[in-house]
This record gives sequence, C-alpha cells and structure tokens, in this order.
Amino acid sequence: MAILRYFFLVFLVGPLLAQPGSQPLATRLKTLDSVLTQLHQRAMFNGVVLVAEKGSVRYKKAFGIANRATNEPLTSSSSFNLASISKQFIALMVMQLQEQGKLRYDERVRTYLPEFPYDTITVRHLLTHTSGLPEYFDLAQQYTSPLDTLTNDGMLQLFTEHKPPLTFRPGSRWQYCNTGYVVLGSLIRTLSGMPVEQFFDQQIVKPLNLKNTYVYYLNSRTKPHNRVYGFQRENGKNQLNDLIRLDGVIGDGNIYSSADDLLIWEQALKTGKLVKASTFQEAITPVKLNDQRTYPYGFGWFIENGGNILAHTGSWAGFLNVIVRYMDTQQTLIVLSNGSDGSARRIAREVLEGKSFTLPRTSLITNTRLIDGTGVAARKAAVRLRNNRIWEVGELTPFPTEPVTDAHGQTLAPGFIDSHSHHVSGLSSNPDALAVVNQGVTTVVSGQDGGSYSMDTLAAQLKRQPVAVNVASYTGQATLRQQVMGANGLYRTAKPAEIARMKDLLRVELGKGSLGLSTGLEYESAFFSSRDEVIQLAQVAADSGGRYMSHIRSEDIALDDAVDEIIQIGRITKMPVQISHLKIALRDKWGQSTRLLAQLEQARAEGVNITADCYPYDYWMSTLRVLFPKRDYTNATSADFAVHQLFDPSQSVLVRFAANPAYAGKTVGEVAALRREKPAQTLMGLVAEAAAFSTKNPDADGVEGIMGKSMDEPDVVNFLAWPHTNICSDGATDGHPRGYGAFTRVLGRYVREQKTMPLETAIQKMTSLTAEHLGLKDRGLVAPGYYADLVLFNPDTVQDKARIGDNKARSIGIEAVWVAGQLVYQNQKATGAHPGVLIRRK
Repeated sequence: MAILRYFFLVFLVGPLLAQPGSQPLATRLKTLDSVLTQLHQRAMFNGVVLVAEKGSVRYKKAFGIANRATNEPLTSSSSFNLASISKQFIALMVMQLQEQGKLRYDERVRTYLPEFPYDTITVRHLLTHTSGLPEYFDLAQQYTSPLDTLTNDGMLQLFTEHKPPLTFRPGSRWQYCNTGYVVLGSLIRTLSGMPVEQFFDQQIVKPLNLKNTYVYYLNSRTKPHNRVYGFQRENGKNQLNDLIRLDGVIGDGNIYSSADDLLIWEQALKTGKLVKASTFQEAITPVKLNDQRTYPYGFGWFIENGGNILAHTGSWAGFLNVIVRYMDTQQTLIVLSNGSDGSARRIAREVLEGKSFTLPRTSLITNTRLIDGTGVAARKAAVRLRNNRIWEVGELTPFPTEPVTDAHGQTLAPGFIDSHSHHVSGLSSNPDALAVVNQGVTTVVSGQDGGSYSMDTLAAQLKRQPVAVNVASYTGQATLRQQVMGANGLYRTAKPAEIARMKDLLRVELGKGSLGLSTGLEYESAFFSSRDEVIQLAQVAADSGGRYMSHIRSEDIALDDAVDEIIQIGRITKMPVQISHLKIALRDKWGQSTRLLAQLEQARAEGVNITADCYPYDYWMSTLRVLFPKRDYTNATSADFAVHQLFDPSQSVLVRFAANPAYAGKTVGEVAALRREKPAQTLMGLVAEAAAFSTKNPDADGVEGIMGKSMDEPDVVNFLAWPHTNICSDGATDGHPRGYGAFTRVLGRYVREQKTMPLETAIQKMTSLTAEHLGLKDRGLVAPGYYADLVLFNPDTVQDKARIGDNKARSIGIEAVWVAGQLVYQNQKATGAHPGVLIRRK
C-alpha cells in the first residue's frame, strides 16, 4: 500500500565560483541573500549579516527576532554577545596599555598579578593562546556551587587554590584557551586602575563613537540597551539560551556590539586611531613558538591565506558569530546570530569567497505513532530530518516547500540493528540489501562466529560498491588463527609466538574501528584453541575499548562449561561480553532456559556485563560437522546421539550439498529413506562425502549446510524476553529464512500473536539495546542528533513471509525504510539509494 506522499523542493546549491572574485560581488550578494532567506525560512538562521567593501556597506539585512519573549525584531543596531570575538577588543586594550608603558608583552604575568600561580607564563602567551593553561570551565563546575556566579577574581582564586597542571610548557604549543583572556581581563582592570567596562568605554567606545557596543556580564554595572537574547531551537520551539553562571567574567567573551558598530571598529583598525600601525601589525603576525615554528594566530585574530584574511568566530550559549576581513579585496563580512545553528556563518563565507557550498536538506515525517527505541510508550509525533540525522521530534509543522511524508498513523521506529549478521558477503552483488531492509534493518554487524573481513577490505568494498545499509564488524579469532597458523594448522592449540602475532593483528584491526573480538569456538577452526588463547586475545580487545562476542564452545552437551568460559572472560577482562544466538540445542536440557538465565543474572550481579542476542526460530543453520561435538565423525554412537539429542532428522533440511546437489532441500530423514539407511548412518555418510568433495575441490566454499531443528520454543521465548537479550538474525542472503524475516517474525509472531512482550520492548531490543550491547553511538533512538536510520511499519500487519523452500519471500507491513535520511525501501521495493557507511568503533 502506497501511504507516503511527498512534496519536493531542491534545497541544494551546487558549485558557484571557481575562485574568489570570479563573479562580481553583486552577483555573490544576490546569492547570499537567497541563501540566508532559505536558511531563515527553515529555522537555521536568526541574526544579522553585513558585507562591506572599502568601508561602504554593500549588503545589510536582519532576519528574525532579538528576544523570544517579546518577538522584538532584529536590526543592524541590535547588540549581540560577541562571545570569542570579544578577544580582539581585549587584545587591543592590552596593546593600548603596552603603548602607555604599563606592561610589556614578554613580562611574566605574575609581575602584574602577584596572585597568579604560574611563574613562566608571559602576557604574550596569554594573547596568543600559547600559555598551556587549562580551561576554567571544569574547575569552576567542580569547586563552585550551582548558585555561584563566577567572576574574574573568583577564577583567579580557583587557579591559586588548586593550581591545576599546565597542559604543556608555555610557548611550546598553540591551544585555544579562554582562561588566558579572562586573566587578561583582570590584568586590564589592575593596570588601568578601573573596571574593564569603564576602560573599554574610555579607550574604544567613545573614540569611535560606537552606539551599541558595551561590556555586559552578570552582576556588572553596565545597563545594556538593544541587547539581543540568545536562544536555541529544541524540537520546533525556541528556548532561552543566554548568559549562565560562568558569565560573571570578562575577557573571553561578554562584549556586546552590533553589525553597524563592528564595521566601524573594523575600519578603525586600519587608521591608527586606537593604536599605532606598528603596534597593530604585531596583532596580525603569526605567533612564534619556542622551536621557531609559527602558528597562524596573533592577538585575537586568526591569520589565513598568508595574511590576506583575518578572521575570528564567537560561539557561546545561543550566539554564533564571525567577523572576516579580506585584506586584498578590502571586503568585510560580519555574521551575528542569536540562534543555535552555525550554518549561516559558514555558508556566508563560502558564498562571499566564491566557494561551492551545499545548504542543509530537511524533510518532515508527520502523523506518526512514534516508538523511539527507549522502551517508553508510543506517542503521536512528527520527526524532522536534517541531512543524515534527526533534527527535531514533536509537534512540528512543515517549513515552506519542505518535503513531507505523511505516515497516516503508522508506527515509526529507529532502524533495526542486526547484531549478528552474515549478509555482508552478499552485499556486493545485492547492494540494495533487500534481505535486510525488507525486515526494517538498517545496520548489519559482520565478523561473527570467528570469521571476518579486515576493516580495510570492508572499506574498499563499500567504496567500490556503495550499499543501502550500514555495516560494522568484529574481528574474528578464527580469521586471526588462519592468518597466523595457516588453514591446515588450526586443529591444535596455538603456540605463544603465534598468540603474540594474533594479538598484534587484532590491535591493528581494533585501531581501524573494529568493534571487538568475535569467536566461534564450536567450529573446528577455533575449537582447539585454549581458554588462555581466547582470554589473551580478549584482553587486547578490552584494552582497546572493544567488546567480546562469542558463538560459545558448546550449545549442547558442554553448554554449562561454555557459559562458564564466557563469564570468566568477562570477569577477567572487565569488558562487555555477549553470547551469540543464545539457545539450548540438547533435547535433554530443553526447559532449562530459566536456570541458564539465572546463571547469567548471577554473573551480572557479580559485575560481569554479560548479554546475549537471539533469533526467533527453533531451528538453526550451520554445518553437519557441528552435530559431532567430539569431532568423531565416524563414530556410530556419536551419530546416534546426534540423531536423538542434537537435531530432528525429519525436520532438519539440507540447504546445500555440493557432493550431491539433489539432496539440497530435502530433510536428512528423506535422504536416509532414499539411501535406505538409518538417519545416523546417513549423517556419517554425508559428512564423509562432503569432506571428500572438499579435498578434491579445495577452493569450493559452502560445500554443505543444514537447517537443524533442535530447540524448544518455550526456551526461545524465554531467551527473547530476557531484558538483556537483543534481537538478531544470524542470517544471510540465502539459506535460512531468518536472513529475510527474523525481525518481522518477532513483531508478528511473538509481539502481536503471542504477546510475549510489548511492541515498545521489542523495538528497544532491536534498536537502542542492540546499540548499547555493540557500543554503537548515535544510533538506535529516534532523538535529535541521532542518525536518521528509520523504519515505518504497520504493527497490525507486519509479518515475515520467508519459509523453508521460499526463503527469500519478502516481509509484509514494512512500509518504508530510511538510512542516513535517504529512503532505501518502499512498497516492498528498493529505491536504488545506497547511503550505507562503514561504522567504526569510536
């Protein structure tokens, strides 16, 4: 059913000018006005912009309000908090004091402020951000009350009492530092013998006849006029975001000015009216470090393009500003904003400089029943996307000409995250990723069961062939073993030197963004590894901030020992550990899921962060060889045990069998009947025939595979419902129906039909809980700032359709899927968009 309705405007601006000035200024200003208008219409700009050439105003316009409480409109005379642009005024007052003979740049600060606790920092270090002082924000928050207003004296006292260590030796590095300019504010007050605001008024405001420029901070004596109040937009509403309790200081900010006054100020810097030309030249000269290297910052100015551009931004609370002086063209750009979006100050520079630029894209999804991934109850809401992220959630109305999707009351949720996937191998030939997007999955996690691609290989693959979904990966232990020990050397424990080499390889992959270490200890390639080998590798993952996920050593006869092993790994390494596709695959242990979960809960109570994922089926898919836990493939007793305890031959289907393709699609019981054998004898024969085929065809892959019926559904239900279990598929683009239907099966069978859990809980288990278990950031919730990976579905009809014999049947009820804000699936069809990225551990 086509439920989506779209209204489109192309909200992109492509390349404009090859080089600054290649189009007339008037043309660029026309573009600038159009851009600013569009930004304002979409709540991305509230402020004033001024462009001048040789001191003459060529463009000046105000957009929006000065005060959200009164809706007073902005004008070019409105006074904004300049934030860090204030530093150039502070620096100039220090220059004036230097000209008056009251200070020397290279004199120690303690000469003028004896209470200053560092004896190697000079005035120049403060001016040029080369002092090594730490920022004062954390110190103030740690040692002052929430009701205290920080002052310059209070800040100096904090540094005197606690004397936090310098971050580097003064003069050896450049590092932006607000603390240094607050100290300069105190120095100005001390050396001038008057409050900073009075000295400022006397030395700068009155000589330039500035009308709307002043110092204003909390508890200051200045009475502000034309003051603009900062705000930020939160979910469609403007909230006050103005001065905070740290704003009792002066130096790093809290000078107010208007666009009109700033132009006068900027022009005066050329005239020598405030300081001598030679004095000001030092302010726009790159600072020289101790080792004679330079950094492109002077006294309150960033120096760009070899000195042809002087600029500074200001960002504080709800204010985002920039002033740019183009020395060669004698042009000036001033952007003052009291909103919460910095797009205008960036794009205005790009337009004026003739650079290509792109405006942010927005779109709106309305009339949704939102399940946001937190587990809380569904609610009515609209969701606004901005580029590849979620911008706003709530009661939202469309911007003019904004693309709108009407969800007609369907359920919108975060895109599902498949924590255990084998789909990646099929993405090169199936970049639309229909297997996963048809069930609402937007991110797949590869590298499971101990086998993985390198991070470089995955990056190259996605670059060569972009895909519709995101990909993340663990690094597989079996892959490391094969790289170090060789394909024929896996059937033994590793030697110390081999473990050391594996650890080195693992560190490299973790450094490139692998999520952690995965093991498939039940498989032959890792089965013979010792606990010590696994623990040593796991510790490497832990030391790198990674995680551990395991197809544990046994899911049947040695289940208890296998669970003990992963708990031990979590206890020793102190990192999160996860059991892959939690199950009980031994008939005699069916019904013991509550006992197993109690064991895991006990481990959690002891501080082991152990979790699990689970798929919603009572049959698995693997190789025939796993049915011989002792690896005795010719032992008739073991084969008979497998037939009666480990799988049901009458319901277990051979997915593939290269040695005799005619067997594919038949149950082991049916093959036994064809061969006139008992199932146990057939099982041994099939293993032997597959091994012989592999020997003759060493390059063959996936020689045999079986979907084994060996679980009890009540256990599956208990595992799915455990609060620390997230949903996975363990699926691929072919084979087990879970590859196309795991997530929709949970929503249809276990949520709607059996009511195993509320819909909100199921969504949490598919999204935010999975992201938490994997250590993924900014994914798994419908919340501002999160990536716009979304699924829209009908909870009344959503259902898997993939079955044995029809394993690629697409689910129903998944109406639309977005990845990074782009629609990739709609009406059971791929859209052809391929915005998926390789997610790296942060």
